[in-house]
Amino acid sequence: MSAIAHALVSALYMAFAMGWEILWPLILGFALSGVVQAVVTKGEMSRLMPDSSLRSIVIATALGVASSSCSYAAVALARSIFRKGADFVAAMAFQFASTNLVLELGIILAVLIGWQFVAAEFAGGLIMVVLLTVMLRAVMNPRLIEEARRHADRGLAGRMEGHAAMDMSVGGEGSILARIMSSKGFTAISHHFVMDWASIWIDIVLGLLIAGALAAWVPKEFWQAFFLSADPLGSKIVGPLIGPVVAMVAFVCSVGNVPLAAVLWNGGISFGGVIAFLFADLIVLPILDIYRRYYGLRIALLLLGVSYAAMAGAAYIVELIFGVAAMVPQQRSAQIVEAHITWNYTTWLNVVFLGLAGLLVWRFLKTGGPKMLRMMNQPAPAEAHQHS
Repeated sequence: MSAIAHALVSALYMAFAMGWEILWPLILGFALSGVVQAVVTKGEMSRLMPDSSLRSIVIATALGVASSSCSYAAVALARSIFRKGADFVAAMAFQFASTNLVLELGIILAVLIGWQFVAAEFAGGLIMVVLLTVMLRAVMNPRLIEEARRHADRGLAGRMEGHAAMDMSVGGEGSILARIMSSKGFTAISHHFVMDWASIWIDIVLGLLIAGALAAWVPKEFWQAFFLSADPLGSKIVGPLIGPVVAMVAFVCSVGNVPLAAVLWNGGISFGGVIAFLFADLIVLPILDIYRRYYGLRIALLLLGVSYAAMAGAAYIVELIFGVAAMVPQQRSAQIVEAHITWNYTTWLNVVFLGLAGLLVWRFLKTGGPKMLRMMNQPAPAEAHQHS
């Protein structure tokens, strides 16, 4: 029993140490995301994505980046704009951009694994959107699109329906800075901040617990054999193929999979394998079940196949480009796995950003936030909430 207790304590301590290491980047990322979302309205999204032309895909990608969302909210929002008239392919491009090309993900990656992974995530994310668009345009004929729309119009619930439907952006005249600095802007930022945390905290905790257990219990030799680390070419080939499969089984979404990515990188997975793993938050098992409810089993399986191919393909391209440019890290020492809690710059930054989080939570509580929070997992209302 003492050995089992020691193993559990080791895993929990590792998970807590990882959480402490990424706390301030998470708060910063969600705060910046809240600022962006506060000045970007969702009301015109459907009108701006009427087809799968290059212009619509570029707009969909840009709106996705600005509408940074957790995986579940992104999937719900993509269906919402599809039902309102947006093109299916453009809605999928928006969905992938809103979870893979976001500020908070880049900040966490930079702190925990390194800037090379940030560059690869964003470059690969754009490549993935291109591959996804090309493949979906090839396979989604009018009959399949009509089938998807027929299923979507049934309105079966997924997760975060209410959160995805809410439009809390600040409209009106004035510069973006003026809107951000206004009282309404502060309120909108606080609401986005708290509700984004509420939508993703389970995934973050789950990711930390899984990563802590793997880091504490699984010997590095196992990972090295599993990822063919002794064979450089073989590792590069299997990494992008295995990465999404590991993500699907772990079913951790969005930034919650970054700690596990750090464990896998230290364990020996290839550079491209890490990127493919990070991309796979939109094909984890719970998301696939939501696809089935939203669009039907056939479209769900098609999205799985096309998404997997786009993720692996983008990861291979990134591996090749970064390898030629000598930008692939040679040392496998992701800081999160070696984290120790001491009075260093991380602790001071956590204290400062916890103060910022406290201020935003206070504003959220004083401006009707709890009532909105209770609506997050309810079916989307006919009229989305919007700040006037």
